[in-house]
Amino acid sequence: MRTPLGAVLCLISAVGFGLAPIFAKEAYAAGVSLQTLLVVRFGLAALLFWLLAAWRRPRLPSWRVLLVCLALGAVGYAGQAALYFGALTLTSASLVSLLLYAYPAIVTGIAVALRRQGLDRGRVAALTSSALGLLLLLGTGDAGNLAGVMLALGAAVTYALYLTVADGLPRELDLFLLSAVVCTGAAASVTAFSGLPSVPGSAWPWLVTLAVFSTVVPIVTMFAGVRSVGASTAAILSCVEPAVTVASTALVYGESLTAVQLLGGAAVVAAIFMMGRFPRRLDAPREREFGST
Repeated sequence: MRTPLGAVLCLISAVGFGLAPIFAKEAYAAGVSLQTLLVVRFGLAALLFWLLAAWRRPRLPSWRVLLVCLALGAVGYAGQAALYFGALTLTSASLVSLLLYAYPAIVTGIAVALRRQGLDRGRVAALTSSALGLLLLLGTGDAGNLAGVMLALGAAVTYALYLTVADGLPRELDLFLLSAVVCTGAAASVTAFSGLPSVPGSAWPWLVTLAVFSTVVPIVTMFAGVRSVGASTAAILSCVEPAVTVASTALVYGESLTAVQLLGGAAVVAAIFMMGRFPRRLDAPREREFGST
C-alpha cells in the first residue's frame, strides 16, 4: 500500500544520510581521526541494531549467510565508508556526494554485464546521463583535490559492488539483523586496522549524532518507506540526499559548485530518477541498503 507517510519516511532517510558530511566534518574539527570516526560510528550503530534485532526476535539465517553478511560489512561497507569519509577530508562535501551518486549507474552497468537485466532505451539514457554528469563534474578546473575525487569515485564503485553481492542474500533476511551483523563486521574490520579509538570529549555529540541520525534512523526509515511506497519510488525520493548535502554544506561552510558542476550534478541525479522509473532486479536491495554514506 502506497501512503504519504511512506514518502515522508523515505525523505527523512535521505535528509539523514545527506547531513552525514556535516556531522563528520564537525567531528574532524573536534580532533577525531578518520579511523576513530569509523570505529565509533559502526560500533554505536551495531549496538543499536542488535537491540532492535533482539526486540524483533527475527528468524536466524544459516551460518553461511551470517558469514557473508560479516564479510560484506568488513570489506564492502567499511571500505566504502573509509573511501567516502576520507574523501571528505580532501575535497568539498558537495562534490563528494554527487560523485558518490554515480553508484546507481554502476550497479546497472554491473547488472547488464552479468546478464541480470537487459539494456533498453531507458537504461541507455540513464547511463548516458550519469556519464555526462560525471564528465561535467570533473571536466573543469574546479574539480577539487585529485586524491579526494578518486576516493569518492572509489566509494561509488565499492558501494555498487556491495549492493551487487547483497542482491544474492535471502529476501526473508531481517533488515535489522542484517544491519547489526554488517555494522559489526565493519566495526571489527576498522578496529583491527586502527585499534581502539581515543575520542576527545567535544567530539562525542557529533559522533553520536552521526551514528544515530545519519546511520540508524535513515536505515530504519528507508526500510519502512520502501515497504510502503515501493523500491522504485524510494529510489527516486533518495535523489534528495545529494541535494541536502549540497545545500547544507553551502549554508554551513560556504561550499559552492560551479554552474557547470551543478549541471553535471543535475544530470547524475536525473539518471537516478530515470532508473527509478522502470523495474529492475537490483531495486530489491533498496530494503537492505544502508544509504550511500
